[in-house]
Amino acid sequence: MRERIQMILQKILDPLVRVFIALGLTPNIITTIGLFLNTVVAIIFIIGAEKGDRSDLSYIGWGGVMILFAGSFDMMDGQVARLGKMSSRFGALYDSVLDRYSELIMFLGICYYLVAHHYFVSSLSAFVSVIGSIMVSYTRARAEGLGIPCKEGLMQRPERIITIGLSAVACGIVGHYTGGNQTLDLNLFGYNKFESIAVFTIPLAIIAVLANYTAIQRLRACYKYLQETEGENSINKK
Repeated sequence: MRERIQMILQKILDPLVRVFIALGLTPNIITTIGLFLNTVVAIIFIIGAEKGDRSDLSYIGWGGVMILFAGSFDMMDGQVARLGKMSSRFGALYDSVLDRYSELIMFLGICYYLVAHHYFVSSLSAFVSVIGSIMVSYTRARAEGLGIPCKEGLMQRPERIITIGLSAVACGIVGHYTGGNQTLDLNLFGYNKFESIAVFTIPLAIIAVLANYTAIQRLRACYKYLQETEGENSINKK
């Protein structure tokens, strides 16, 4: 299912990718643009924290739009590398490093916004999401450095970006039509009343749980792989 969605998105972005190649843009330039756009995301949330109030969710909505836009560049750098035959080992490293910076900068803006508007529990959820995001990436990088294939997981980077982006856009829309201080009857986790911002913060809490679960999933998968391969190696040595 995940691969199918990726293929659909790649087909949608393919014409733009070919334009980038024709313009002479390299994968590293596309990756750098993605970092710049995620910096803009953080700036939008920080401005919302400083100039907006709890009832104005428009900053979250526009931040979500920019998150999705920046996320498209994260997909396109790989396509530019493949279609333009510009793949390189340094490019792969550069992409991975800047992806981490991009995600952390994005979360910086989100945490700043939530803390500034006194959403303490939600800011903790965002911070735990940061921990999970780092560990998902680190577990894969460390495993592959040891020669262990590690691509499993439910809440990988594309899923995190899409979930955060769409929930932020939805939050902005809900805030526009109902008012940011509107209470929602959601009946979740034993609570009956939620503010409109819950459209954004509940998915953040879900990411906090599932991202860390994904890191544990990967760790277990690596353990299982090593158990199987080391068992086979010991048999072969005999």
